[in-house]
Amino acid sequence: MFHHKYNPPDEIYQELFDAVQLNDIFPDSKTFVDCVPKRSPDMIMHDFYQSIQNEDFDLRSFVEDNFHIPEDHESAELPEGLSLEDRLHRHWDTLRREPDVENRDSSLLELPHPYIVPGGRFREIYYWDSYFTMLGLKASGRIDLIESMVDNFAFLINTVGHIPNGNRTYFLSRSQPPFFAKMVELLCEAKSNKNIIKEYLPEIIMEYAFWTEGEADIHLPGKRYKRVVMQDEDSFMNRYWDDEDTPRPESFLEDVELSEKSRRYPDKLFKNLRAACESGWDFSSRWLYHPDDLKSVQTIALIPIDLNVLLSETERIISLGFEMEGDEKLSKKFEKIRKNRIEAISRYCWNEESGIFLDFHIKFKEQMDRPSLAMLYPLWAKIASDEQAEKVIAFVEKNLFKAGGLVTTTINSGQQWDAPNGWAPLQWIGFEAFRNYGREDLAAELAKRWTNLNEKVFAQTGKMMEKYNVEDLSLEAGGGEYPVQDGFGWTNGVYLSMKEKLKR
Repeated sequence: MFHHKYNPPDEIYQELFDAVQLNDIFPDSKTFVDCVPKRSPDMIMHDFYQSIQNEDFDLRSFVEDNFHIPEDHESAELPEGLSLEDRLHRHWDTLRREPDVENRDSSLLELPHPYIVPGGRFREIYYWDSYFTMLGLKASGRIDLIESMVDNFAFLINTVGHIPNGNRTYFLSRSQPPFFAKMVELLCEAKSNKNIIKEYLPEIIMEYAFWTEGEADIHLPGKRYKRVVMQDEDSFMNRYWDDEDTPRPESFLEDVELSEKSRRYPDKLFKNLRAACESGWDFSSRWLYHPDDLKSVQTIALIPIDLNVLLSETERIISLGFEMEGDEKLSKKFEKIRKNRIEAISRYCWNEESGIFLDFHIKFKEQMDRPSLAMLYPLWAKIASDEQAEKVIAFVEKNLFKAGGLVTTTINSGQQWDAPNGWAPLQWIGFEAFRNYGREDLAAELAKRWTNLNEKVFAQTGKMMEKYNVEDLSLEAGGGEYPVQDGFGWTNGVYLSMKEKLKR
């Protein structure tokens, strides 16, 4: 079914790829890797090597002659006078993609069922985005689409062994925050049928095996392999990772230029940049040794709170699945694994002094003093003690709760997952975290501030953004490697879900 054994464009087009990306033929490095060849790559490369000898060779024209250049086509023709809610209920059809027609030489991995893309330059399904998109689909009553997206992810687990960052060949070496088990749980809720967990249990376990690969072979505390770190006798914890250590094809020029300014080994720099993409927070001072210097990225040296909380949720859902199947032994085994992980999160990531959860540095054996909204994940999953939750909420209220919602970190580094930006998925994590520990007042206030900001920016621009400036409501969000995007799957999803909850 797949040509070139899933080879990414940089491997298929080699010198042509380097020439296009390093000569800045497109303002966005992602454009070329999403191009679809008009004929076989072998023929294109043959002609490239011949044409390049000519003095009047024009690289841009060559690319246009040989590839279909992707376009962003998101503008929906919707009737006038609709409320924003009604617009967004209908907007799913604009962001919907039908099952992919097989194009053996495209970087797109075909999916068998319809799916929702974020929008703008993001023309494929994204892993963790999809969970927050699904919240909105549930509010819109589009349960069929939630199911077909869960089925697509199950298909990816069965074909490539995990859920990649997105359905592109150049994303295969990494995943994203593991929300799959939570998506299945959401589908159970949407269809009022708990038994659905059993249907997807094999895929949930396969995905869990991807994240815990190598665990059985690590026998000494401090040792690590891929995404797994053994902290002590009882604790296996996880980190973000990427199996490759080359420049990212979709951000090739940016990575090469950063490496040229850096004195680090290029492979180490690229590995850490890629691992930050697996975290979904690309990029943030959270992953940087020097908060204002991307060259100091050290993602793989850190045990992140959010990732370990998500895996504890996966363990809970696996345990539940085995219990439903009547396998008491395996159910208890996963319950114990989960208990060990939750204890480890408290042992390594809880900071009693400041009363918050912090990421843990594997090599320095100490916590990173980088407060971020990741501290709310243990509350979102209800694994924090009441005392911990009270302290975390007090800290968030004082330091991270702003006029437009929750700000991602306390540091303004120019990176997009930092102050002054707020992001829909983290507003949802906060909203649920507050509700789980009896702070309905705070949850309602957060939902009000965030949805008001969405509405205000929409009234000004006619767009739902990927991220927002929550500190100064007169300014647009900024930072990152590409222009501010509109669309936008997860923003729409969280907005609709919060609006629904506010009405109750």
